[in-house]
Amino acid sequence: MKIDMTYGSGGKQTGDLINQVFLKHFDNPILNKLEDSAVLSVSGTIAYTTDSFVVTPLFFKGGNIGKLAVCGTVNDLSMMGAIPKYLTAGFIIEEGADLEMVESIAMTMALTAKEAGVFIVAGDTKVVEGNGGIYINTSGIGEIIKGGISISGCKQGDAIILSGNLGDHHAAILSERMGIENEIASDCAPLHTIAKNLLDDGIEVHCMRDVTRGGLATVLNEAADQSGVSVEIWEDAIPVSREVKGFCDILGLDPLYMANEGKMIAIVKEADANEALEAVKRSPYGANARIIGTIQEGKGVRMKTKLMGSRTIDVLYGEGLPRIC
Repeated sequence: MKIDMTYGSGGKQTGDLINQVFLKHFDNPILNKLEDSAVLSVSGTIAYTTDSFVVTPLFFKGGNIGKLAVCGTVNDLSMMGAIPKYLTAGFIIEEGADLEMVESIAMTMALTAKEAGVFIVAGDTKVVEGNGGIYINTSGIGEIIKGGISISGCKQGDAIILSGNLGDHHAAILSERMGIENEIASDCAPLHTIAKNLLDDGIEVHCMRDVTRGGLATVLNEAADQSGVSVEIWEDAIPVSREVKGFCDILGLDPLYMANEGKMIAIVKEADANEALEAVKRSPYGANARIIGTIQEGKGVRMKTKLMGSRTIDVLYGEGLPRIC
């Protein structure tokens, strides 16, 4: 069945869409009240974030736009030392979209939210003219369990931990668009367990960031600039799968600038580096984590190459890959 403009009219079809798709999969006592606003119970300091997701294609190896929306919002909260609690979801659906496809996305969102321990407690649906596209906006609230974690908090001597292989999401999306057959799947995943492990173990964490658009290079430049320090990373320590490396070699891509949806960096006190690495590895999404560099005095980001040379690593310029998240 196709979505048409009547599904956005506010009448019976809108009610059917809400009840037969969204309430069916997002079922929880807060959302089920269908009030104009969700009434939530929080205490202490909260983190709040919002994001919009416009990936093309909507479905890809390793996930779909719904999984991406939940993971992206959960991860943004987790990087601030928060336990994600509640999400909202706003859907903009173009006429011609398959109702079954919308339900599949909603079902994936529900499963991912359950894994992350969050409730989707409010939402909105709009149907617009178009060619069957779907866009999702999410907002999220989390309770801060450790304050002071900041992109401006890096200190000289800190160790930089990367939670796993670079480039999987970017390569998976580009493969789908170009019709390239391979086994590369998106790394799209909720990272709340990694962040919680670090904080539960008493690691002195100065900064956490998920590595999304702009890639590792851009995130490290932001950290260096905001903290007034320099970053040194080591080329032979940066994990990239054999499949993604081959993909990059063919297309002339650099994994340092490729988008990810299930990777993060943790910048921690030097003395805690090895313990922090083990904490990251305890998560199913951190098994291939590595210590990839250090924070130093100075400015900018440099990489020590495998040939013991030095390469300046700048931010991403221009278009990396449109509609990737």
